Amino acid sequence: MRINVEHACSDFESYRAARTKSLFNVDDANRFSLEAILPIEELDWSLGLIVGPSGSGKTSLGQAIFSQDRFLQFEWPDHKPIIDAIAPDASFDDVVGALSAVGLGSVPSWLRPYTVLSNGEKFRADLARVICERPTEVVIDEFTSVVDRQIAKVGALAFSKAWRKTQGKAVLLSCHYDIVEWLQPDWIFDTATGEFTGRCHRQRPPITLEIRQTGWEWWPYFEPHHYLKVPNAIAARCYVGFIDGAPVAHLAMSTRPGLTEGRACRLVVMPEWQGAGIGLRFLNAVCAAWRRGQNPYAMPLPTLINTSHPGLIRALRRHPLWAQVSASLYGSAKARSADAISRSAGRIKAGYGGHFRAAQGFRYVEGIDLR
Repeated sequence: MRINVEHACSDFESYRAARTKSLFNVDDANRFSLEAILPIEELDWSLGLIVGPSGSGKTSLGQAIFSQDRFLQFEWPDHKPIIDAIAPDASFDDVVGALSAVGLGSVPSWLRPYTVLSNGEKFRADLARVICERPTEVVIDEFTSVVDRQIAKVGALAFSKAWRKTQGKAVLLSCHYDIVEWLQPDWIFDTATGEFTGRCHRQRPPITLEIRQTGWEWWPYFEPHHYLKVPNAIAARCYVGFIDGAPVAHLAMSTRPGLTEGRACRLVVMPEWQGAGIGLRFLNAVCAAWRRGQNPYAMPLPTLINTSHPGLIRALRRHPLWAQVSASLYGSAKARSADAISRSAGRIKAGYGGHFRAAQGFRYVEGIDLR
């Protein structure tokens, strides 16, 4: 595909315009031309990247490859949470799966309208909507331009993995080169050099996660991003994952009565790292250590985790080291629970249950004989 871009505007002759031309020896500032050769017809591709500095013709190339109506332009309702606004006719699980796939796993953010989200959350919400709507062709301009570079790189990785599961073709336009190895596009065109290259073979920078056992002192940092507001688990040991000294993941570990097995809870990954696969790696590493007896009790203990987060449920179901052991589609009767507590504890007025949270249980099975 050979693309010729020609743009022209008025040649102004004002005093300042004339003086600028004279000072900097510029005669044809009213014209812009670009010739690009993109042999993409011969490629089996789903993700292309046009990268280069601002004003170098990226948008024009995107219009030439597809058309203006293929550019990503969403209208978001002001009075609906994004969980309702994204693909209203799709299933709840598909929408939640898309949000989790692109790294927007913070449940409180799902319940807010698009207009009040941060720039990073808006960026990921747009990507989730693209994944759900599955257009056959789409051009995403200013890809990652409005977010910080950490969110940009992890967001590029998350989108790449999710988009490749669709059947569409996406052209991304960006002025940032730092996303290339994270995105791993099928082809790249650099408007600064005019160079076209096939599939990116640059190795993604390794992510080194350091895990430390801590107390609850780090929890206030993670709590705003957890989907439940409940008291801290009694007698739990906390583990925090750090990348380059920054806290990115949290997990609390306690035991079930009789020291029969460990119980994991309060798993949180910071938003800027969601979508990079950090959470499951972190959870598996801690559970493996407990299974080997590297815990405060010096006993090899399997781990049980109960969760209602759809993204985590889907990930654990697919993982070979986890087995589902329970599923409760709604909570128990709160009045019955309160009556039982009252009979056993006198004047205490409390009760558990009464919600519609589908909590599901999984056991870490590495090293367990399942015969």
